[in-house]
Amino acid sequence: MTSKERVMAALNRRPADRVPVFMWFHPGTARRLGRLLEIPAGRVPEAMGDDIRQTWVNNNYAMEGIVHEHDGEGHTDYWGIEWVKEGEFNQCLRYPLEGVSPEELLAYEFPWGRVDELVSLMAPLVENCRDYFMGVDVSPCVFEMYNRLRGMEDSLLDLVAHPVEAANLLKRCGEFAVLLAEKSLTRYALDWLWLGDDVAGQQSMMMSPKLWREMVKPHLKRVADVGLSRGLPVAYHCCGALAPILPDLTEIGISILNPIQCNCPGNEPARLKQEFGKAFTFMGGIDTVDLLPRASAEEVFQTTKNLIETLTVDGGGFILAASHTVPPETPDANIFAMYEAAGISREAIFDRASGIRRETTPA
Repeated sequence: MTSKERVMAALNRRPADRVPVFMWFHPGTARRLGRLLEIPAGRVPEAMGDDIRQTWVNNNYAMEGIVHEHDGEGHTDYWGIEWVKEGEFNQCLRYPLEGVSPEELLAYEFPWGRVDELVSLMAPLVENCRDYFMGVDVSPCVFEMYNRLRGMEDSLLDLVAHPVEAANLLKRCGEFAVLLAEKSLTRYALDWLWLGDDVAGQQSMMMSPKLWREMVKPHLKRVADVGLSRGLPVAYHCCGALAPILPDLTEIGISILNPIQCNCPGNEPARLKQEFGKAFTFMGGIDTVDLLPRASAEEVFQTTKNLIETLTVDGGGFILAASHTVPPETPDANIFAMYEAAGISREAIFDRASGIRRETTPA
């Protein structure tokens, strides 16, 4: 099967030759695997057998797509957010609307003039990717975008102390994501629309479900409708304990749920499959805190195998992924054990890497 066929089988609850995979590697992990496989770090997912190709066209590009070489280096993005490299990742240094008056929120302008430039970030990805499953990521969509503009403390306070101004800015966050989605899906032949909006912590949601339904859900639905109106599945990423809003996500039309942090309340895989297996294809579930970096290779293999069996009991409905980036302290043996449980052997990985080397080595 091609990667696209494999993912489509999972989405349609049909058996495939193996479970599809979409893994995120910490940059340090990717570099190490690149050295081991003797290929560029950027080609590691291809060698490992990942089935999905996707990139960011919203503010997540400013966070993850712009890479600085040294700690302390940074940039100010199109939204006015200042980022600085700390370790391997860019972190928010200054929020442009932090501490401003509620009235000043109304005057903020999104970078509408940069939309075409942002959508064009997809262009390099779609070339020569006919057999891969292709997606566009318009994250962050609503509250998480608001949070990056305002800062967490002000964002949460605004929802109850300044609801009119908050509603206005949340609406505009959603409108910007809608425009990016519309232009991306018009310009490129894609297979799904990916939304992201972190609204939960490790133990509970950041706000009450009632408040989320009133302030965030309508705007998230408008973004999802862009993909649904074109007959595309819509994926949604939210870290943490989001169980209280899972029924709402099905109402919105979201059909792929990520990243399934199994150690958060309400995210138990068997429970999720039983209660929401007809509504969602699940993507994620491999713990990156304890399992991958700390367990034995045999434990990783068996846990991964059990997770796949649990979440594909109806014949499909699961895409293997980690619950976060695979951390650099993860032993190589554990990474290969995870892929082995998914039906991707170490030998197959090294064979693909050999092909990449031949392709990238000058004659």
